[in-house]
Amino acid sequence: MRTKIWMKGIIILFLLLSQLGISAQESMLCQGGYWTEDEANVLMKKWASEWKTRADWEKRADVIRQGIIKGMKFDQMPKVDADFKAIIHCTRTMDGYIVENIAIQSFPGFYITGNLYRPIKADKKCPAILTPHGHWEDRRVSADVQTRSACFARMGAVVFAYDMVGYTDSKQVSHKIPIALLLQTFNSKRVLDYLVSRPDVDPEKIGITGESGGGTQTIMITALDNRIKVSVPVVMVSAYFFGGCTCESGMPVHRSKSHQTNNVEIAALCAPRPMLLISDGGDWTKNTPRIEMPYLQKVYALYDAESRLDNAHFSAERHGYEATKRYPVYNFLDHYLDLNAGRLPYKNGFDESFVTILPKEALLVFNEQNPMPANALMGDEAVMKYLNLK
Repeated sequence: MRTKIWMKGIIILFLLLSQLGISAQESMLCQGGYWTEDEANVLMKKWASEWKTRADWEKRADVIRQGIIKGMKFDQMPKVDADFKAIIHCTRTMDGYIVENIAIQSFPGFYITGNLYRPIKADKKCPAILTPHGHWEDRRVSADVQTRSACFARMGAVVFAYDMVGYTDSKQVSHKIPIALLLQTFNSKRVLDYLVSRPDVDPEKIGITGESGGGTQTIMITALDNRIKVSVPVVMVSAYFFGGCTCESGMPVHRSKSHQTNNVEIAALCAPRPMLLISDGGDWTKNTPRIEMPYLQKVYALYDAESRLDNAHFSAERHGYEATKRYPVYNFLDHYLDLNAGRLPYKNGFDESFVTILPKEALLVFNEQNPMPANALMGDEAVMKYLNLK
C-alpha cells in the first residue's frame, strides 16, 4: 500500500514538473552549495574584471534581471486589478502599535495571509515595510517576527508580515510546489501593490527585510521592483550558496544558456538604493565581509553610493534574526525610511520588552469565524492548472 501511494506521488510530481517544462531545465538549476567557497571567490573576481563602467554593469544587470523574470516565468503571471479583496479583522491596540490579521488576493483564487502592524498615531503618510520570513514552522507568528514587526510599527511604519506559501495560514498549496519561487515573488509584488495603495502609506518610502528564505524573497523582489527603496536581506546573501529549498532555487533564475550569476549579483541589483546585509559566522554568510561585500562595494561605487551599502557581521553568532541582528536593522531603516527609532525604549541598547507576544491562534487569518473565501483554489494541481504556465 505504501509503495502504491509513493508511486502515485512520484507520478503526480513528474506530471507537474513536465507541465512546467522543469525537467528540461534541471541542468540550469543552481541549488544549495552549488560551488565551493574557493570556487565562488574565484568566480566573483572573474566577474568583477568583466565590467569597468556603470554602462557595463547595467548591461550585465539587465541580463541578470531578465534571467530572473524568464527563469521563474514571472512574465507569465496573470494581469490583476486593484481589488485586493482584503480581509482584515481582530484589530488590537497594543503598546505603541496596532496589530491586525489580514489576507489579500494575490491573483484570483489565491490569497496572501499575514498580519498588519501599524502605528497608533500618524501625523503624515507612513513608510511601509514588507517582512517575509524564513523556513521555520509557523515563523510568521513567532516571537522574532512579531517583535521586529511591532518595533517597526512603533517607529512609525505600516508593516505587512506575510506567510511563505505552505506555511501557517497559507495552505492552498504545499511549500514544495515546483513554482514556489514564482508564487512567493509574485506574492511580494502584490503585498507591495497593496501597501502603496493604502492612503496611510508613503509610496516613496518602502522597505523590505526577511531572514534566510525570507532573505531570498527580499533580494528577488528588490531586484525586480524599484518601488522597494531600502533592502535588508538577513543571513542569506552568499557567493557560493544558492538557497536549499524549492522556493529559493527550484526554478532556473541563476543560469541560462547565455549567462550565469549568483545571489550576490542579484542583491547588487538593489544599487544605488540603500542596502544592509546581515551576516554571521555560523552559516553560508560567514565570508560576507571578505567576499560578498567587496563585489557589492564595487557596484555601488559606480553610482558614488558607497555610503548606502552596509554590513553588520556577527562572527560569533549563527543562523537567525534574533535581537542582536535586529538592532542594526532598526537604525538602518530609521535613517533611510525617515522613521523614529527614538520611540523604542533604549538604555544601553534597544529594549523590545514592550512587545506583547500573541499566541498563534490569535494571529491566524482563517478560522471558523473567518473561513477561507469560497473561490479559493485548493491544492498544487489546481493552482498550476489555473496559471497554465508555459
